[in-house]
Amino acid sequence: MIKKIVLAAVVAALGVPAFADHKRHTTYSYHYGNYGPSGNRIVVSCWRGPWQEVIWDRPNAVFVDSLVSVGYDYSTADAIATRVCRDQNLVGRPGALKATMEQIWADPASHRRHNY
Repeated sequence: MIKKIVLAAVVAALGVPAFADHKRHTTYSYHYGNYGPSGNRIVVSCWRGPWQEVIWDRPNAVFVDSLVSVGYDYSTADAIATRVCRDQNLVGRPGALKATMEQIWADPASHRRHNY
């Protein structure tokens, strides 16, 4: 019985800081220009965890879906979005996010279907 109480206290002690810091969870979402004749946009949207460090950062579904809609296949879109969201140098820098995404878009080796 004492082991269960101690275990519950340890779990509660470790979980409280994460729940108390709920206001720092941020999602960055930036909309950058029209691309291609379809008028689709690339929406750079990353989920940032409660820390400044890149720990749990990952792309939101809208980011991957917008890359698919402008001509990337799903696996390439997911890889690009993950790379952009997990780049430590881009955290909190919307201009750098935009420049990086524009550079990837302009790169002919980015394996995009060329119908846009």
